[in-house]
Formats: sequence, C-alpha cells, structure tokens
Amino acid sequence: MAELARGALSKMAARLDAPVQYAFRLDEQELAVNPLLGKTLRLEYLGAIHCSHCGRKTKTSFSQGYCYPCMQKLAQCDICIMSPERCHYDAGTCREPSWGEQFCMTDHVVYLANSSGVKVGITRATQIPTRWIDQGASQALPILRVATRQQSGLVEDLLRTQVADKTNWRALLKGDASPVDLPAVREQLFASCSAGLTELQQRFGIQAIQPLSDQQAQDIRYPIEAYPAKISSFNLDKNPIAEGTLLGVKGQYLMFDTGVINIRKYTAYQLAIHQIAA
Repeated sequence: MAELARGALSKMAARLDAPVQYAFRLDEQELAVNPLLGKTLRLEYLGAIHCSHCGRKTKTSFSQGYCYPCMQKLAQCDICIMSPERCHYDAGTCREPSWGEQFCMTDHVVYLANSSGVKVGITRATQIPTRWIDQGASQALPILRVATRQQSGLVEDLLRTQVADKTNWRALLKGDASPVDLPAVREQLFASCSAGLTELQQRFGIQAIQPLSDQQAQDIRYPIEAYPAKISSFNLDKNPIAEGTLLGVKGQYLMFDTGVINIRKYTAYQLAIHQIAA
C-alpha cells in the first residue's frame, strides 16, 4: 500500500474539460484524481480537524470546515449565505462588511442546471463553471445577471415557485440526467414569472437584473467508468476508513464500488490517501 498524499482536506479542484479534470487538495498538495480511476484507494481520517480559517483544533466541523467560534463570527458562515434574500448588509449588521462588499456586492448569475433534474441556482459570476461542476450538473445555462447576492436570492426565491432549487444527490449518483431543453425552460420561466421579475427591476433598477437571453447551454461530462450498483455513504466520523475501487467522480462525490463519499463534507479533516496494490 503506497501513501499518495496527506494533510488537511479541501474540496476537490475541478477544471472543465471532456471529461472534468479533478484533483485532491490536501494542505498545499494537489493530487490528480482522474488517473486513479479503476484503482483501489483507501481514504483514512487521521482523527484531527483544524478550522480552515483560524487553524484551531475542533472536535466537530461546522459549516464545512470551521470551528464553532469562527462559525459564529464569520460572514461566510452567516445565515444569509444559505438564504441570500435574508442579507442584512443594508441594516448595518453584516458580520464583516468588507467581506460582504467583496463577495456579496458583486455580479451574480442566476442559472438553470440539470443534475438530478432541472433546478435553479445562483453563484458569483466568477464561479462559473466551478459551481455547476461542484453540483454535478450535466447541463447548465445562465439566465440572468444580477447586481448583488441579495438580489440574486430574491430572483431565485421567485423562480423556485416554478422549478426546484435542490439536487437529489442519490439520483445524481445513479446515472446521467436525461437531457433537457434549458433555453425552453428559461423562456417558460420568464413568461410565468414576468410580473415578479418586473417588480424586482422596478425595486432595484432595470440594470440590476438583466435577462441573459442569448446564452447557450453548457454540457458537462464527468470521469465515470461505471455508476455504483448501490448508493451507500461512507461516514468518516463513525468509521475512519473509506476504501474501494474508484468508479468515478461527479460533483464533489467519489464513487467507489463499495460506497460514495462527499469530499466537501470533510473539509479541514486531516486525511491520508493510499493506493492499494492490485
């Protein structure tokens, strides 16, 4: 058994290609994942978690990689990150106004994605296509450019009355989603939500919420040799070893013949990755 890397885990780096190219990130190391397809790997949790912000040792990871004090004080862990429409920057109560100005008061994109079915989502304009890949989307289409994160959240809140805003992770890992005509879905949404979109444009200004009617859908293919026969999740908190033959990677999930694991869930965990000889 050969050790390939060890250190504090971060979500996998992903680069759009045909297929997507992935890399493990442990501390400052990067380890290409695609060449490991078909190999038998062992992921071993080494029993320590260090906050990805302050480095403090913590028994439990909060908000994917933070200690409890940092989770309580950082703007990136506030409730408005999960619910952007609840942004309270204008009320003067943002935990870190400078962080908010950099990451929230900037262009966001509202998009449609097809992962386990069509969903609506939002992301910073600079996070395309990374956000789509992290969600395991096989198709994605930007449909609106919005001036701030809060405004994008309000648009998403409107559109999710007509289309889902969640991914069924089990369905995601069972096979490829059936292709969908995303531009047609966009036009249906624009028609059904016309009054609500007009109201938001009147509230924030027509330049703040702009339809992207000329965009083409992006197809995304993942490095997958086979989908697992059964979807069962490894839990490193209960059993520190996840081991099996790597069948594929989709979103932030590794798919083994023995189970699946969401790498992002274990951000800041000290991990060792081994390859087991055939």
